[in-house]
Amino acid sequence: MPVPVPVPEPRCPVTGAALPEPVPLHGAAYKSDPYDLYRELREAGPVHRVRFPSGIAAWLVTGHQAAEQTLNDPRLGKNHALGNDYWRSLASIMPEPQHSQLQVHLLHQDPPKHTAMRRLVLDAFAPRRIDALRPRLQELADALVDRLPETGGADLVRDFAAHYPFQVLAEVIGLPEELAQRFDRDWGKVVQPVGPQDPGRPAYEGRLRALQTYIADVVADKRGGAADDLLARLVAAEGAGELAPQELDSMIFQLLMAGQEPVTNQLSTMLVTLLRHPGQLARLRDEPALLPRAVEELLRYDSAFELTTWRFFATDSELHGTAIPAGDSVIVSLCAANRDPEQFPDADTLDLERTPNPHLAFGHGIHFCPGAALARTELQVALGTLLTRLPGLRPAGDLDELAWIPAVLARGVNHLPVAYDKRH
Repeated sequence: MPVPVPVPEPRCPVTGAALPEPVPLHGAAYKSDPYDLYRELREAGPVHRVRFPSGIAAWLVTGHQAAEQTLNDPRLGKNHALGNDYWRSLASIMPEPQHSQLQVHLLHQDPPKHTAMRRLVLDAFAPRRIDALRPRLQELADALVDRLPETGGADLVRDFAAHYPFQVLAEVIGLPEELAQRFDRDWGKVVQPVGPQDPGRPAYEGRLRALQTYIADVVADKRGGAADDLLARLVAAEGAGELAPQELDSMIFQLLMAGQEPVTNQLSTMLVTLLRHPGQLARLRDEPALLPRAVEELLRYDSAFELTTWRFFATDSELHGTAIPAGDSVIVSLCAANRDPEQFPDADTLDLERTPNPHLAFGHGIHFCPGAALARTELQVALGTLLTRLPGLRPAGDLDELAWIPAVLARGVNHLPVAYDKRH
């Protein structure tokens, strides 16, 4: 196999000067608490050159106003074809053939294709439909809590948060029980890029192949059936020529990935936050009417979507006073924007009654998360159920020793041991 020729890092398109040394965005300390670094970056300006574990240098936007403007900027596209040779050489994006077959979903499309594809999923996640499903979501949450030990403790990620979002997703999109039982949560790791030279690359590619086979089985199950659910409608749209086969597979891939792990991670960050603030936890348990507003504040305070995915300029451009080469990756830090004191008074303080609360946890602009209403309802039901049915909920160990997942774009923990009194 030929050794790839290194691509030199880009220079400033205006002056030709070497670009500033990137700030590293990786390591256990950074993943555990990135907020001190984000504060420093915000105070120094809205745009910074940063480096990810893959070695790729990108441009990070940090302030709330700058983030909103960037997420609404029509000059920035999401299609990977806009990436330059430097980005492509190091980004560790999904290999072929999976990249062509699983990466042409909503997150990597621009209008008008994005508009047409997004329209196909909106009804399934409409607030009115999700609200009607709330009793069923409550049943699912209660059933999981019923399986927890009556006394002592549990791991709230392993025993609850790792299962609840996928059970909800299966209900909402119409995933049959047999297929839902076959889904392997380990496949979710395919959204954590693994470079071509990484020793974990073979396992990564194995997950991709298994997931592709699973998606093919989902499509085969829905093709020609009588069901009227989201998966069936997407398969029918492909049959009618509204979607290409790879777009259908990519949209199912996105539903399976975005509909589970981010909610699992968000539940974990919210629970960690509340366990660090026992007074606020007790208040929320005693005043369940606070739940909707509290969930918004918990989303702002520590969002599971730490960073957005790539965006690119088609030509050399300026962004908030910084020259950006065409095809370089631009990423917005949602967590940094959500702690911007210019937008949120006492931004580092958890205030369960904060209003207004224009956080960016679900993004902004045309790529605002279409499943936001579902995620909000899931989080309200899950937190309300756990706080009500697990009296005396408290950490079972030192929260400072929790291992945060090493995902590039996301925040969360894979284990959260807790103790509680007798389960209700």
